[in-house]
Amino acid sequence: MTAFAVRHGGTRQLAGTGTLLRFALRRDRLMIPVWIAVTALMVLSMPGTLEGLYGTPAERAELIRQMETNSSLRAMVGPVFGDSLGALTAWRVGIYAGALAAVMSLLVVVRHTRDEEESGRHELVASGTVGRRASLTAALLAAAVANAVLALLVTAGLAGQGTAGALALGLGIAGVGMVFATMAAIVAQLTESARLARGLTAAVLGTAFVLRAAGDSGTDDGSSVLTWLSPLGWLENLRPYAGERWWVLALLAGAVVLQGALAYALAGRRDLGMSFLPTRPGPASGRLGTAAALAWRLQRGGVLGWSIGFFLAGVVYGGMTEGAADLVGDNDNARRIIERMGGQSGLTDAFLASMIGMLGLVAALWIVASVLRLHGEETSGRAEPVLANAVGRLRWATGHLVIAFGGAALIMLLAGLGFAVGYGRQTGPVLSACLVQLPAVWVVGGVAVLLHGVLPRAAVAAWGVAGAVLLIGWVGPALDVPRAVLDVSPFGHLPKLPGGSMEWGPVAVLTGLAVLLVAAGLAGLRRRDMTT
Repeated sequence: MTAFAVRHGGTRQLAGTGTLLRFALRRDRLMIPVWIAVTALMVLSMPGTLEGLYGTPAERAELIRQMETNSSLRAMVGPVFGDSLGALTAWRVGIYAGALAAVMSLLVVVRHTRDEEESGRHELVASGTVGRRASLTAALLAAAVANAVLALLVTAGLAGQGTAGALALGLGIAGVGMVFATMAAIVAQLTESARLARGLTAAVLGTAFVLRAAGDSGTDDGSSVLTWLSPLGWLENLRPYAGERWWVLALLAGAVVLQGALAYALAGRRDLGMSFLPTRPGPASGRLGTAAALAWRLQRGGVLGWSIGFFLAGVVYGGMTEGAADLVGDNDNARRIIERMGGQSGLTDAFLASMIGMLGLVAALWIVASVLRLHGEETSGRAEPVLANAVGRLRWATGHLVIAFGGAALIMLLAGLGFAVGYGRQTGPVLSACLVQLPAVWVVGGVAVLLHGVLPRAAVAAWGVAGAVLLIGWVGPALDVPRAVLDVSPFGHLPKLPGGSMEWGPVAVLTGLAVLLVAAGLAGLRRRDMTT
């Protein structure tokens, strides 16, 4: 990518890249380590978990047989290519680790390209001795550094299972991350909004996951054309620990080079702040006559995308419930892990509760992103024209918070409807189980409101809170961590539904805590100076 930029304008095009890279890494000194830690720990904790679940050759052979005949589970995690602990680790978490690396990468690139232009900071930087393509290069290098660190951690952590397989998995995960980093770099040139750039790149990632899932549901060896159309399918077909196909890395590298070259070419053909796809002007009156209407217009795309995603996830997880029960079978260790996640109320109910709990953890990411929209509007200067009119701070903030907290309720409701459609039973209990996740989701959102209101410069730390909660919820039960650790997360105090008994006390306490956090955050916002 750097060589391409040099050939198209000389070293002056890259002047200041090192300084911008250091600045980018400094700005992301919290976000990047959190993403890397969550992804790496998810991967590195899996061999020990799998050894406890499938410790004998007979258990592993039965697992492979079940996966060959269970299309719904293949759609979720892909086919199994080997019976070693390394191969099972790559099967169980490889796709999801690649997806997390992709999300991290697209966030980093968009933040340091389109976000900088949208906020006006890049214009100030560009007035100095900074090359035309320095900002894009620094953003891609920041993503490359993050993915390289992740690859090193995965490779070093899994080397005990086999060096070649560990290296293949580490490079594959990092390769997927860089594919979506360069994809985000292209989209950032095409769109005028950072929000739209993130949304479109995330939509491409979602499409890649759907293509891979559709392909894997039809074949048990990853050979479907649909699977090969997805970068996540390339990671799967790299086959770490199962006769590595090193040539698949060339596909990832080729996609990175081609997309990077296109991003550089587009960056050299547009004016600062402009885009190839013009933003449609909105109405000056009517539907945008209130701060709440403006907030809805800004966030409606995110609400729609997350709603569709949660409904489809509910359908998929609901449809695989019976198959999951068959897969666990008489495996006591697998049963205990599911019961730690979902309760002691029978395997089917426990599996439903654990899957619903996982969606609740993901919903925490939604509410943080939606709440921090306030922070983005404030730091970009777009909030100032709104607040300069007869709109108070609380009224402006309330419009966004209604969407954030109400949107969390909507996506969990749609997830429940999806479970009801996929599973075909227990509609009422499943809906209740989804909605009971909301108090914990709202607590995480309340923390984001508090940080934005009281410590706006540390508002991004809300992602760290969400990441920690996600890590505890995903990895904690598998590692059988002490109850005191699980209780750090608000999700650890929720009743295990369906199947368990409804406990209103913890729900009421969590709801009250969320209200207090939001109130404290709004009080801080009302009294402090606005940041730019």
